[in-house]
Amino acid sequence: MELCMGVVNGVSMSVVSVNPSPPSRSLLSPRNPISLHPFTSLRPRSSLSRQFQHLQPPPLSRSAVPASPSSSTAVSDDKDQLPADIIVTETREPNSRVKLSIQVPPEVCDDCYKWVMAEFMKQAKVPGFRPGKKVPESILVSHVGKRSVNKATVESILRRTLPHAMSSMTGTPLRDSVRIVTRFPEMEQTYSTLNSLRYEVIVDIAPELKWTPEEGYKNLKVVVELDSDIDAQKASEQELRRRHKSLGALRIVTDRGLQIGDLAVLDISATTIDQDEANVKNIPSAESKGYHFDTEDGDKVVSGFLESIIGIQRGETKSFPLVFPESWTQEELRGVNAQFNVECKELFYRDLPELDDSLAERLLPGGTTLKQVKEVLLQKFREMEQTAREQAADNAILDQLCKMVEVDIPQSFFEEQGRQLYGAKLLEIQASVKLNDEQLASLSSKKAVDEYLLNQKENITNMIKQSLAVGDIYKRENLQISTEEIVKEVENSIDEFKRQKQDYDEERVRGQVQEILEGAKVLEWLREHAEIQYVTR
Repeated sequence: MELCMGVVNGVSMSVVSVNPSPPSRSLLSPRNPISLHPFTSLRPRSSLSRQFQHLQPPPLSRSAVPASPSSSTAVSDDKDQLPADIIVTETREPNSRVKLSIQVPPEVCDDCYKWVMAEFMKQAKVPGFRPGKKVPESILVSHVGKRSVNKATVESILRRTLPHAMSSMTGTPLRDSVRIVTRFPEMEQTYSTLNSLRYEVIVDIAPELKWTPEEGYKNLKVVVELDSDIDAQKASEQELRRRHKSLGALRIVTDRGLQIGDLAVLDISATTIDQDEANVKNIPSAESKGYHFDTEDGDKVVSGFLESIIGIQRGETKSFPLVFPESWTQEELRGVNAQFNVECKELFYRDLPELDDSLAERLLPGGTTLKQVKEVLLQKFREMEQTAREQAADNAILDQLCKMVEVDIPQSFFEEQGRQLYGAKLLEIQASVKLNDEQLASLSSKKAVDEYLLNQKENITNMIKQSLAVGDIYKRENLQISTEEIVKEVENSIDEFKRQKQDYDEERVRGQVQEILEGAKVLEWLREHAEIQYVTR
C-alpha cells in the first residue's frame, strides 16, 4: 500500500502499509551528503562537556533513515471525540516494548465511513451531477469503487483511533517507534466482513533504569590509569629535544659504529624460532626496508632491539633473538620468540648547534631566552596533562556507571543511536577523504550500516547505558544549567552551521545542546563526589 495522507481536525496523519517496498535511497543520499549535522560548533570549555559530547551523537535527518520493515504511523496528541469507546489491551514484551491490541466497535467504524463518504462527496465529479449536489450513496460508491471506500475508511479508523489507544498506555512511547503490525489487507477484510476492526501496534517505550546498588553512583571509587607520556615535565623536555634536533644537520658516520643519538637506515626481517626448522615462519609485520631508526626512540621498539644493534656499522648485518612482550600491540605476536636480522644501510649523526639563548627564537617564535622557551613549553604540557587527567577520569567514571546500571534497551533506540554514530563517522571520513558518489553510496548502504551496528553492538549499548545513567543522575540530583548558557551554546552552534552552509533544525540543536550541557554538569558533580585514585602505567 502506498503512503496515504489525511487530515483529522487539522492534524496531518499518515499511514503506510505493513510491507512497503524497500526504500529506493540509501541511508545517506550521495546527492545530499550533509544530511547529518555534527555539532562541530559545540566547543566545551572543559573536558566534562567534551567527554559527554560523544554520548550525544549528531542528529540524523529522519528523511535519511531507511523505513522500518513494519508499518509506521504518525501519531498526534490531538484526539477527536469518538461515538463509542475502543478496547485497548496492553501486553509488555522484551526490549522495553509494548504491544497494543485495539478493538474498534461498529459505531466508530460507521462514523468513520460517514466522514469518508462526506469527503468523497465534496471531491468526486460524478457524471450527471452538478458540483456540490448530493449524490446518492450507491451511485457514489459505484463511481469511487467499493474497495477504495473501504480502504479510505480503514485509514480513517486508524487515524482517529490510534491517538486514543496511545493515550491509554502506561509507559512513555519513544518518538517514531509506533508500528502497526497487522497487515493492511487483513484489516480491510475484517472491516468489510464484520464492520468492525481489530489491529495490533508495537510501541517502544522509554526504558527503566535500575541501579545496582541503588544510588551507587553517590559513592563511586574510581581508579584512573594514566600513560607516563602525559607527564608534563617529561613531555616538555622531549618536545624541546625534538625542536633542537630539527635545527641540526645530518652527517654521515664513517669511522665508527652506531651510538645513542645516531639515526640509522635499516633493513629488518624476522622469523619465528622453532627447533623444527620446517615450522619456522617469516613474520611479515616485523619486516621493513629502509626503516629510519632514531636511537633516541629506543623505547618504541621491542625491548632489547636497540641494545642488540649498538655498534653496528654501515653495510654490516647483525642477527639476534628477541621475545615480543605480552603487551605488544599486535596480539598475534605477543610472547613470540623471534630471530631478527638487521642490515645497516646508512648511518648518520646529528651536528647540533649549541643549545643556548641564541636558539630561542628558532625553538619558539617570539622566544628570547632558553629559560623562557622551557617555561612556555612546560606550561603548555601542564595544561595538556590536566586535560588528559580530566578526560581519563571522565572515561573511568562513565565506564563505572555503565557497570552499575541495568536497562532493557529498545531496538529502535539502539538502531537510531547507532545510525547517528555511523553518520557522524561517515562525515569525518568525508571531511578527511574526498569520496566519489560510488564510494559514498557503498559506505552509506543499508548493508554497511547493518554491519556497523552488528560490529559495534557492545560499544553502542554501553554508550546508551552511560547516557541514560547520566540523564537519570541529572534528574535525581536536581542539577540545573542556566538559560543563558543554553542560549549562548545554541547561538554558537547555529553560527557554525551557517558558516558551513548546512541546514539545521533549531529545536533539535537546542535539545542536543541541553543534553550535552546537562551531561557536563553531571560529570562535574560526579568528579566532586567520587573517590578518584590516579595510577601511572
